[in-house]
Amino acid sequence: MVEQLFGSKTRVKLLHLFYGNPNRSFYVREITRKIDEQINSVRRELSNLLSIGIISSDTQNNKLYYEVNQKFEYYDPLAQIFGSDRVVNKSVTGDDLSSEARLKKLGNVELAFFTGQFTRDESSGVDLLIVGDINQTQLEKYITELEEKEGKDIRFAVMTPKDFAYREQVNDRFILLALAAKKQTLIDKNNRLSGSSKDESTEEVKAKTKEEK
Repeated sequence: MVEQLFGSKTRVKLLHLFYGNPNRSFYVREITRKIDEQINSVRRELSNLLSIGIISSDTQNNKLYYEVNQKFEYYDPLAQIFGSDRVVNKSVTGDDLSSEARLKKLGNVELAFFTGQFTRDESSGVDLLIVGDINQTQLEKYITELEEKEGKDIRFAVMTPKDFAYREQVNDRFILLALAAKKQTLIDKNNRLSGSSKDESTEEVKAKTKEEK
């Protein structure tokens, strides 16, 4: 039904991938691997989506990256159709569980987000931050599976809610930079990311923490 409406199976898979991963950037071969389609078909549909304005592109380290354009006129209605992580995983990656469902298996996860390599923002020096009471065995399994899926090493940090709250209260540099960095939110149970610290730019955070030293 959706494929008939949007005219191409590859295009639908791309829309699921991009809208299911806002703030994440992907290069062509990474995209072809994730949606399991031929590279020529992917390139053709990426060109179409670029010309419409649905996605944007940027070059870094001699690689051309693509991500969803959140300023696109029809971003919100398209996000409602294609933004379900569960739909993305089942139709694009073939996984049975969403990222949120996998994370919940780790324990009581209150906050989790991708940044760093996932969003091409290295200001925080971490790729995944998890806050909660976590089962270490399940965490190791999750990270191993994630690294295999992404084909790269994942830098991650885990802390308890109490530790996170304290470090945020004392303006810990690592926490402030992580919150200010470009991110893809996976879980935010207590709406911690609605706080003012995430609205500061990375440069503002660096300047503030430098002044406090």
